Amino acid sequence: MLSSQMLPRLACWTHRTLFHSLHFPSSSISSSRKRFCVNCFNKKMDEHSNLLARDRKRANFRLCKLSNYISEILEIQADKPSLHVLVVPGNPGVILFYEDFVEFLYELLGGTASITAIGQVSHSRKDLEHGRLFSLQEQINHKIDFIKEELQDIKIPIILVGHSIGSYISIEMFKKSLEKVKYCIGLYPFLTLNPHSITQSIIGKIAQSQILAAALSYLIASLGLLPVKALTFIVRKSLGKSWSANAVEAACSHLSQYHTMRNVLYMAMTEFKELAETPDWAFLRERKDQCAFLFGDDDHWGPLQLHEEISKQVPGIPLFIERENHTHGFSCTEAGSLWVAQHVANLIKNQVACANQ
Repeated sequence: MLSSQMLPRLACWTHRTLFHSLHFPSSSISSSRKRFCVNCFNKKMDEHSNLLARDRKRANFRLCKLSNYISEILEIQADKPSLHVLVVPGNPGVILFYEDFVEFLYELLGGTASITAIGQVSHSRKDLEHGRLFSLQEQINHKIDFIKEELQDIKIPIILVGHSIGSYISIEMFKKSLEKVKYCIGLYPFLTLNPHSITQSIIGKIAQSQILAAALSYLIASLGLLPVKALTFIVRKSLGKSWSANAVEAACSHLSQYHTMRNVLYMAMTEFKELAETPDWAFLRERKDQCAFLFGDDDHWGPLQLHEEISKQVPGIPLFIERENHTHGFSCTEAGSLWVAQHVANLIKNQVACANQ
């Protein structure tokens, strides 16, 4: 039997190890990346500091019942929108991790776009689906249904912004919504397996075992039994001292839930099966003027080998590399959320300008 002191420690270690690998990278900086830190002190930092400091319009949280399933939604409605941006998260698909990103993006677009971020089903605070597990394909179908049911009456263009596996989901949504979707942006995209990643191999083996997945989920969920202050302290110490208050709160409220962890690992298992196939190069070639991807320079989920492969398979498609040390889990820090929001806002503005020519 584990002692009462050892259980939280073991759960904390497992939580830290799994999530540094699955969605949130290590907070340490490799020597090959330190040289990019000086880029943080350019003239754009003054603009970013001003936006970080000033008040901004806050995103509204609500529950949305769609196709008999309930998911968590963040949204900001513009008064007279000319666009609707739909944000699709990675895995974990806890939408509250993207709160800062959504709010910054709204401000950077000057209030011209309504923004909705839709969480993965059952990656939620409460077990709204009574223990059911959802595959990658079911999550894709759910997001396609969201456009059909929630956005069917809007007359303005829809722009998809996907993060990690959300990039893959967004491409699949694009295929089914060609009339409504006009642009698709993939952030740190997870589109195919990385055979060179030991981390992916380990996570894949854990996710494939129901016994290991259940044991890990119970272990991490045990943290939820701790007092809120103690859990917050552990999350800050184990996952990232630089995390924003919103990210810390999301981790405490959602990642310590057994049903969320089981769905995170089950979705990961189905991701690894689906992404063993070659990406749909034909579709990307056909829509290369309506797609763009942002890569990190040290990201095993969307490695630079994938960047090179896309450039070979789809010549001319807009590809970018982030070298500001914001990492795959950009949405967990205010600085990362702001930098990526600025990049996305620039892409959207350029796309709109081209469409209006």
